[in-house]
Order: sequence, then C-alpha cells, then structure tokens
Amino acid sequence: MQCIRRQPRRTRSEELLNYERTKNVARMNLQLLGLEGDTDLKFLLGGGELLKLRSSSWMKARFYKLQEDCRTMWHESKTCTKSKQTFSIEDISAVRAGRQSEGLRKYTDELLEGRCFSIIFKGRRKDLDLIASSDEEAKQWVTSLEKIMSNLNNLNCQQKTQHWIFNCLRKADKNCDSQLSLEELKDFLHQINIELDDLYAEDLFRQCDKSKSGYLSEEEIKTFYNLLTRRQEIDEIYAEYAKTTGFMSAENLLDFLIKEQKEEATLADANRLIDQYERDDKAKEKQLMTKDGFLMYLQMFEGLVLNPTHKAVHQDMNQPLNHYFISSSHNTYLMEDQLTGPSSTKAYIRALVKGCRCVELDCWDGSDEEPVIYHGHTLTSKILFRDAIKTIKDYAFKTSDYPVILSLENHCSVEQQKVMAKHMSSILGSALITTPLEDQMPTEFPSPEALKGRFLVKCKRLNKLEVYFTREAAAVNDDTLTEEEDEEEDEEQQKAKKCKKLKIAKELSDMVIYCKSVPFNGFQDAKDNLAFYEMASVKEGKAIQLAEESANCYIRHNVDKLSRIYPAGLRTDSSNFNPVPLWNAGCQIVALNVQTPCPNMDLNQGRFLVNGKTGYILKPAYMRDQMSEFDPITLTRGPWLQHKTLHIMIISAQQLPKVNQKKTSVVDALVKVEIHGVPADTAEKETVHIVDNGFNPMWNENFQFDVHVPALALVRFVVEDYNYAFDNELIGQFTLPFTSLQLGYRHVPLFKDGEPLSSARLFVHIMIMDA
Repeated sequence: MQCIRRQPRRTRSEELLNYERTKNVARMNLQLLGLEGDTDLKFLLGGGELLKLRSSSWMKARFYKLQEDCRTMWHESKTCTKSKQTFSIEDISAVRAGRQSEGLRKYTDELLEGRCFSIIFKGRRKDLDLIASSDEEAKQWVTSLEKIMSNLNNLNCQQKTQHWIFNCLRKADKNCDSQLSLEELKDFLHQINIELDDLYAEDLFRQCDKSKSGYLSEEEIKTFYNLLTRRQEIDEIYAEYAKTTGFMSAENLLDFLIKEQKEEATLADANRLIDQYERDDKAKEKQLMTKDGFLMYLQMFEGLVLNPTHKAVHQDMNQPLNHYFISSSHNTYLMEDQLTGPSSTKAYIRALVKGCRCVELDCWDGSDEEPVIYHGHTLTSKILFRDAIKTIKDYAFKTSDYPVILSLENHCSVEQQKVMAKHMSSILGSALITTPLEDQMPTEFPSPEALKGRFLVKCKRLNKLEVYFTREAAAVNDDTLTEEEDEEEDEEQQKAKKCKKLKIAKELSDMVIYCKSVPFNGFQDAKDNLAFYEMASVKEGKAIQLAEESANCYIRHNVDKLSRIYPAGLRTDSSNFNPVPLWNAGCQIVALNVQTPCPNMDLNQGRFLVNGKTGYILKPAYMRDQMSEFDPITLTRGPWLQHKTLHIMIISAQQLPKVNQKKTSVVDALVKVEIHGVPADTAEKETVHIVDNGFNPMWNENFQFDVHVPALALVRFVVEDYNYAFDNELIGQFTLPFTSLQLGYRHVPLFKDGEPLSSARLFVHIMIMDA
C-alpha cells in the first residue's frame, strides 16, 4: 500500500465525486447495520486526531477514522513501507476508558486520566494506548467504538451476509460506476472464496445481464446476489413442510420442530418463532413463515447445534467446590513463550474474560520492596504483583460470578511476602476469603454458590486449618516455616541447584484457607495424612501416567480433594497437553497455557462453553462417589455406561474465510468430526474435499459414531483447507459437550484462535439413538 504522501493527487471534481461515492457507500452500510443517522457513527466516520503512546519518548499525533464499510478503522502512518494501515472492528476485544493499561499508567500523569483510553485487540496484536484532546472527546471515542462493536456482534447471519457481500461487490467495482463487468464479477467471486470455471461464470453473468449491455446494473446485481445466496438444501427442507399454499403455517412449523428437530414444542412455540423471525409483514399477519423467515430461524440460536438452555447456568452450583471441573490457566501472566516472551496484566484480563477461575502468579522479589511476577530464571519481562492483583479484581467477575482461585508460586523473601499479603488484603478487601465460612471446622469444600464473588488463595501454609478452631494455635518459630521449593520446579533444575529452603510469612500463610499447597506422595498417603483442603500440583507426565495406570484411584482421590495439573517445563513454546485424560480421572484444575491457540485449547474451550461460561462444570455423579467403580480405561458396567449411536450428516458450509489472502486463492474445504472422551469413544472421520469453493460447498456425507460414556464426551467439528503436498490448514472449528448437542437440522458456528468467525458456519443433521 502506498503511503499517504505518495498517493496521486486528485482534481477538485474527482475529489468531490469520490466524496459523494464514499458518503453513499457509508450511508448504505449504516442502513444495513441499522445505524442510519446515528451521531456516534457519524463521529467515527469523520474521524479525529489522537496522541498514540508507546513509551516515555514516543508519543505522536495520528489521525483515526472509520472507513465507509463501517467495520474497518483506518489510521495515518508516517512509515511509507507500512503494509497495513487498517484494523477491523471485529479484531477489537475491548475499549477501556482511563489509564488502565500498563503503558498509560507508567508514562502518563494522573491528570490525564479522563483523556486516556486503550483499544485492546484479540490475539497477539499490540494494543493501542491513545490520548484525546479532552475528557469529552475521549468519552465520545469510547462510546462510539463500543456501539459499533456491539452492533456488529449482534447482527444476525442474514444481516452479516448482506453487509459482507455488499462491501465485496463494492471492492470488485474497480471503476466505481455501480456496475460489474465480467472481469469484475470474477474478481468478486475470488473475494468471496469461489473459483468458477470461466464458461460457468460467463453463463451466470449472461443469466443476470438481462439488458445485454455487458455490465450488471444495480437490479441485475441483486438478481446475481439472489442466485448466489440461494440455499438449495434449505429450499428442499422448506418445500417438504410448507404445505399451506407454498408457505409454512404454524402447524407446519410445529410438525417440523417435532419430527425433525425432536423438540417438545407446542403451537405457541411455533407462533413465537414466526413472530420473532418472519420479515414479511403480510405473511406474519397470517401466521405464516416464508423461506427467508425459516432460514433466519435456522441461523439464530434456536437453530444452532448448541442446546440454548445450556448457554445459561443449568447445573447444581451447591455441590462442594472439588466436585467441578474448573477452568484454569498456567503461567497466566505470559503473553507468548516461557523463555523470552512478555509478561502483562493483559494476559490476566484475557484469561478471566474467557472464564478462567484459577489463575497463576509466579512471585519474586522486586526492587523498591515491591514483589514482581515473571517466569523465574528466564528473560520474560516483569510486572508488579500489585498491578496484577488490581487487574484481577477489576476483571475477575466480568464473565462469571463464581470464585477465582489465586494460585501463588511463591519465591519471595518473608518481607516481600508481607507486602504481597498487604496488597491482596487492601485491594481485594472483603472479597478475599481469610477465614473459614463455617463456625466450626469444615469437613468439605464450600460450594461455588457459597463462594460467589470471592477470591481463594492457593499457597503453602504454616499450619493446619484446624488451628482456627482450637484455643492454642500451633507454635510457629519467628512467624515463618521452612518449606521445600515449589513442586513446579523441573527435575533438571532441582538437580542443578541445592535444595532451597523457603520461609513463609504468617501474614500470607493466614490467607490460605481452602487451598493449602502440599507435595503429592501417592494416593494412600493422601488418604491417610491429608485433610480435604490440602492439595497437590502434579506435572502433566506424572499425572497422565497416574490417569492411565490408576484411574479409579485418581477418581476416588478427587472425590474429596482438589488436584491441579500443569504443563511440563519442556513446553517452552507455551504449547499444551491434552486435558481430556485428566478430566476422565476426575482432576479439577487442569491448567493450560490459554495464550496458545491449538486443538487442546479448543477442547478446553468446548468443555467450559456451557453452564453460563461460569468456569465450573459439575462432574458426573459417578465421579463424585467415594465408592465409585468407574474406570475410563477398562469401562466395566455401571451408570456411566450409556451406549449411544451418533449419526451426523455434514450437509454444507457457508462463507468460509480464506486461509491464504492472495487474490486468486480459494479454499478446498473438507470437514472432520472428532469425538474426544474415554479411550473407547475417541474417534475421527472426514469428508472428501470440495475443490475451489469456500462460499457454499456441499458434501451430504453421513458419519456414525459409538459413544459409550456420553457425559464425558466432546464433539469437535473441524473445517480445513485441503493440501495434497503439506498438512491441511485450519479454517475453523467448534467444540461442544456431547450432552449439549441439539438434534435435527442445525448450523454450527466456527471459531479460530478462540474467536468466532463472523459469518462462517456448517449446516448439519444430527441424530442420537440408544445403541
């Protein structure tokens, strides 16, 4: 892309013409988004100058404005070699008013609080720290950006498709004459991920070119759009049930809901769907559903593969804390790798917003008597412990109201441990659990419901919890206790260093109530000597070995205790292990590197997708029974064995994004369906690949799976771009619990790197039968 200074100058008349075209395009996009006349959007389209901050010596004025597509921000760059001067609104994770970022707090004065704001991006893109000319202007930027973000996120699939195709057509219209030539049509098809044979493209063009002018006018482009977006598979389903003069009556729709979708629906439910999704007022008055209304219903949450009732909290939240799988993060402060990557409070925000309920803080002595967090003995950067606790407090309960466990890996001196305790006490206040909830010595964990909005500290402790309920506390020498180095130390590091002794400050020790860190010396030792609140962290290799060789012992161990599993030290690239075998063994806190998108992270996201994204998933009853005979490896008979046959038909996909952004690149899509659960259930099947079509490929392929333990199974839909020479490239995926599948004809939304792909989806048919 040319830099601003090198762009050819337009004449005055060309500038006016371009201005009018741009204004018309923006107006059309605002109509499509339902924001025509909105003052906040007009402000963004006009743009303004902001100070961009990077460091104490780098603060420069830059112009920012919303482009006419109403989904892309353009910003001025003084670097002529810079290839990209835009970013998508959909790439923004959050807009934060004030000096909330590390950079703004470090490099600006408190007097600028009201003028500052930050744009936080998804993934690893660097965030923007910006300063407006006034408090009012900063508020306007924050309000306007949040409005356009909310609006784009809340568009239904049909609106997203219309908006996307309109802007692709506009980009294809190179000479901006509101017409499409055959060459421009081919360019448009490439943009939307279709490679058509030239003869077929010419035939399609001729069908639409009613005027025989050699160009498609506005009305002819609409005809072309209708041909392009026609869903043949939906037409066939609709035709089968539209028995009332070519339309679906409420009775016809009810028939479809019962026969195909296997729902316990009533006529009132069918009428509600017509009222909600039918766009044709005349049809709605007669309580009829058109084909467009039917498609709209299938693309909304009632028609998705995920059971909508499972999106809310639907499990019993009054069981003891250890009866739940708990969404957990390892080395939460890291943004990238474990050796040289940056540490940041943003990493805590990312984990907490994703629903993590156990975050890790590696604490070391810092300068000026302020403890710091970083990956010890590496080149990772450092953040203040105080800043991390402030950030955790601010974001802990944005996604979930349920308790957050602060897992402290403590390497600090006694004096700085006292500072840690002081910061936690002053910042977290009454939300921090510092005494047992009960008036007498508890015998089991409190429930997530009882701990709502509270913080638990996991760390070493000087003595037993029982001292709270005895007249004489256990004697402690000099307020400290020597302990072995943290159990997360790698074996190689342990051999290389002498056994280091660590002293524990009483002020920090007293904050450890329900999660006392202890070494793991085997299941029998734990049964004989450990209280319920004493928990061990075990490295992945040892934990997986225990889960394979002694699964039932592990399950019984976790009936009244907590287990935390963490990645091996050799995973310096922040890669992840497969969490499924550990969940199968009842382990609650399976900590992963949430900063690293990968199939194992997809499984974690799928496990905690349901129950209101609380970060707590109730384990099956047979994993909460001290006398349980369940063993995921041998699978003897018991209540866990509920053999099901899963039938999945992969019908089609819509609007798959390119994995290679070259103009001529088009995907060759294939679909894999994976089952993850106990070893007997683990399976994978895939379709053929469809050549040169990422816009609306069709497969109509059937798969069948046997699922023996449905309560532990996850289903993962994967869409890939086929490559005969190298590994296929991921286009998108979606993972959900087997027990949350909806039956019948369903759309499957697609995610990549943990974020939703705007309009991409699969269309499938699902049946589950007793085997």
